This record gives sequence, C-alpha cells and structure tokens, in this order.
Amino acid sequence: MEFESMSAAQIRASIIKGEFTASDIAEYFLKQAKAENSRLNCIISFGDSYAARAAENISQKIAAGLAPGKLAGVPIVIKDNLITKDLRTTCASHILEDFIPPYNATVIESLLKQDAIIIGKANMDEFGMGSSNEHSYFGRVPNPIDPEYVPGGSSGGSACAVASGLAPLALGSDTGGSVRQPASFCGIVGLKPSYGAVSRYGLVAFGSSFDQIGPMARTVEDCAILFSVICKHDPRDSTSANYVRPDYLEALKGRKKFSIGIPREYMAEGIDGEVLKAVQDAIEKAEGQGHEITEISLPHTKQSIAAYYTIANSEASSNLSRFDGVRYGYRSTAIDDLAEMYIRTRSAGFGAEVKRRIMLGTYSLSTGYYDEYYLKAAKVREIIRDDFDKAFNEVDLIITPTSPTTAFKLGEKIDNPLGMYLSDIYTVSASLAGLPAISIPCGKDNKGLPIGLQIIGKMFREDEILNLAYNLEREIGYNLKQ
Repeated sequence: MEFESMSAAQIRASIIKGEFTASDIAEYFLKQAKAENSRLNCIISFGDSYAARAAENISQKIAAGLAPGKLAGVPIVIKDNLITKDLRTTCASHILEDFIPPYNATVIESLLKQDAIIIGKANMDEFGMGSSNEHSYFGRVPNPIDPEYVPGGSSGGSACAVASGLAPLALGSDTGGSVRQPASFCGIVGLKPSYGAVSRYGLVAFGSSFDQIGPMARTVEDCAILFSVICKHDPRDSTSANYVRPDYLEALKGRKKFSIGIPREYMAEGIDGEVLKAVQDAIEKAEGQGHEITEISLPHTKQSIAAYYTIANSEASSNLSRFDGVRYGYRSTAIDDLAEMYIRTRSAGFGAEVKRRIMLGTYSLSTGYYDEYYLKAAKVREIIRDDFDKAFNEVDLIITPTSPTTAFKLGEKIDNPLGMYLSDIYTVSASLAGLPAISIPCGKDNKGLPIGLQIIGKMFREDEILNLAYNLEREIGYNLKQ
C-alpha cells in the first residue's frame, strides 16, 4: 500500500503492527513534500527536527511496551499562524519572515503528546486575510487538482497539502470560512469547531471573536480523530469553553436520524447551477437515509458579509497593532525617528490586503464612525445569531453549499476585493454565530473541480455534524482521484 493513500488510522495501525517504523513514515513524507513543494508552494518551513524527535519517541514507546498516542506516526502540516517552538512561524508575512517562537501553541502541544509527525508549516493568505491563498509574502499556492485555479483561503496551503497527498492531516484556522472554503475547493474535509471548543492559545490572532483552529483531512473519520486530539479546555485561553466533550470517534457509529433544515436564502440567486445540483443531490441522499428535510429561513443572510468584514477588520486593526518593529519581527532601518520607524516598518512589512483591512478596521473604530459601522455590525451579528436560534428550534442540523461556486482562476479576483469577499457568503454566517460547521465533498463540476457541502450544527454539537457527514460521505462515495 502506498503511504499517500493510507488514512491516519491505517498509518498508526501499521506502525503498531511493526509493518513500518515511524522513521520510515516521517522520512518518506518529508522527502515527498520537499520534492513536490517547488510545484505546489504549499509549505513555508519544514519540520525535520520535529519529525525526527517524534519518530524517536514513538520507537522508544513501542520498544518499552507502551501504547503510542492517537496520532502515532501520522504526518501533519500546520498552518503557519500557529506558534511552534524553535520552528519559524511567519503568518506568510514579511513582517514575521524570520520569527522563531519560544513556545508552542496549545494545539501543537496536544499533537506532540499524541505522537503526531509535524512535517512543516503551511502557506496561507497573510495573517489569514484572503480567500484564495494569493495574498502570501511567500507566493501563491495553486489548486492541486488544476494549477490554473486557486485552492481557496486562507488555509489554502493546508488544503493543498492534504489534497495532494503530502500529509493525511492538516490544521487550519477558520475566521470566516478559511478552513471550509479551501476544503471545498480542494475536495477534502474541513471542520470549523464551535467558538471556544478548541484553544486559541498560540494562534496568531486575526479576528479574536471569530478565530477557531480546525482539522482538515481526506475523510470524515480522520477529521474526527484529529478533532478529538485538539478539542480540549485550556485555562490559558479565556475564551476556551469548559464542557464535557463527547467521544467524537464513537459519534460516527450508527446512522442517527436528524431533522435537517435547508435555508432558502442559500439556494437562490448567485449560486452556480452545478453547485446547486450537487448539493440538491446530496440532500436527496440524506432524505433517502431517513432524515427529515425542511425548508427554513435565515432572513439576514445578505447582511452577513457586511457585518462580518466590519467586525473582523476592526478586530484585525487592533490585533495587528502589536507588529510595530519594536519587540520582534521585521524592522525598517531607513529611519530618523521612532514615528518614522513605525510607519516604514508597517508599510513595508504588511502586504496590500492586510493594509487594506487594517485601514478599513481603523476607520470603523474611529471617532464619529464607531456607532455607524462597528456598533451597527455588532447588532446585526446578534440578529443573525437569533436567526440560527429560531432555526434550531425547528431542526437539528442545517445543510447548505460551502461556496456559491467551485474554485475560481488564479488572478481572477485579485483586483476585485468585494468579489473575493463574496466567495465567503455561505460560511461567514456560522462564524458570526460561533456555530460548528463542516465541509465535505459532494461532487465535481464539468471542469473536474470539487464541490463542497456544508453542514452547520448547534453549539458544541460537533458529534451530530460528524455523524451526518460520515454517513453522507459513505453514501455519496466521492473520491478525489475518480
């Protein structure tokens, strides 16, 4: 069996049985990733030392008769906005080009404890700001299915690495769709957890009231395995929710019956015909499995993009103020005084999209405009949350398309920010409400590009989402290589 076709569970089992060593797996995937990266550009930094240490730890555990971790020997790629001790963390930005952190993010500690093999840090849109992975200081990432198209963003490097077989697992971060949309465009599975389900400690913040770290994988089962490792309460994160987590692998078992809502606003004008048909076919399959299908309304969907980008950009303006050239990161040397150092450092250190969002966010928070923009957007956010609350009084889960289109061409929307933002129209609503949502493949268009199906659930009910996703995945039978 080729390593690339093995699931995370299969890799771990093969190591425990002694069919391969963790070093065999680590060396193979690192070699493959380095060979392919000149074409895909999906990895910014390689984690050779991380991989070697993890492989050695696994071998020592097996030799001592100890059970290795849940991810023993499983290669994983980490989005480059997650802090990794002694391994460069850049956020795909010039301003952090040479930044080497002194500590690990909580999720990284969880991965290492479960013996995952970290092979590298994934390329991304700079500071998570983008929907195409064209806004990176280290260059754009192509879609591995067709290099003329984008992989989605901002976790495009993570999605590309999984879809191309460079690793069976990846971590991304999702602020307004940055795990789900690239998962859809690349034909893999991507989960945005409920806000507070996964610790944000060590995640470089973009929008603090939205950001969530999410698993990406080729299958729902692998996604559930990774989620079970990172979904924990963390006292170091004040937004981390303390509740009893269910067994997410156990949640896959059986075919539970759900009432499923289909929001009419998501299936109307603006959606590509092939996307609509693939999603409708998936809904029919869900109905055939015995789920009850009901049309619902989320009436303020059209306001979600404006509300999201107003709030997220305002939070980005605040969060990115720490990157000033004083304590760490890039610093301009062509200066005469402190004020000029700030200006020149941030002007040269940030890319065009990041500067655009900082300026928009600063404007929204400025005196005289705060009530008109930020406060109004915050009120709309509460109304959107109310829409979901009402919907979930009627149904258990909600099905929508992940994106209104399949992947668009590289360069097609780079000069059209609004058009780029609108590609997130189906993902930002769940982000505004803090709800969990998963994207799974449900077909392809006539160009062979994947189509994603989104399942949205109630707060902290990832177990229900994963159960439906797992059973639909088996019914649809979609395979990336078909």
